[in-house]
Amino acid sequence: MRLTQLDKKISNCTLCPRLTKHCKKTAKEKRKSYMDWKYWGKPVPNFGDYKGRILIVGLAPAAHGANRTGRMFTGDRSGDWLYRALHEAGFANQSEAVSSKDGLILKDALITAVAHCAPPLNKPTTKEIQNCEAFLVETIEKMKNLRCFLALGGIAWNATFRFLKSQNLWNSKIPKFGHAEIVKLDDGRFVIGSYHPSQQNTFTGRLTKEMLDNVFKKIRCQAYSADA
Repeated sequence: MRLTQLDKKISNCTLCPRLTKHCKKTAKEKRKSYMDWKYWGKPVPNFGDYKGRILIVGLAPAAHGANRTGRMFTGDRSGDWLYRALHEAGFANQSEAVSSKDGLILKDALITAVAHCAPPLNKPTTKEIQNCEAFLVETIEKMKNLRCFLALGGIAWNATFRFLKSQNLWNSKIPKFGHAEIVKLDDGRFVIGSYHPSQQNTFTGRLTKEMLDNVFKKIRCQAYSADA
């Protein structure tokens, strides 16, 4: 997996002592089923196509998923759901995401996160999210063809709109998060929300495969309408 200078900067970040400690501790102790793995155990970089039109904003790496494999949404149930949908929508060359060497390639899409370290109980603090905001800003600035922000969950939704407000791209109150909710920006781009494909949402039926597929259908319709 080739890393850009931004990705290397993300991977070397130590701004959040609590998260740095947790990532290393998890990598050392491991889960019983992954004892033969050499865990990544540090901030997880962005993954995908910086020339793409779609930016997917997640919450944070899973302790035994991306924190283990070193690639966003790779090696856990959330990733199984996300990459299946990306593959079905034509944004990924395969639906399998088990390691950073499995041959997965994203097309016209990039995945980032509000927090790049795996947090205890999957809950980064407000300060930890703020520490990562500079990475989100730089990520967005590098995506010159960006047309769509896909926010996976309310925290990612709010972080995306904080960026937009800081750049004077959104000057109103942050809209209420909703699944498949679309907010159009004055510059022609748009933000769409989706429930996060966490087990908490997929096991309970709050998020179904059809619901997630519908989000990507809307993205295809909106982001590529000018190409028709």
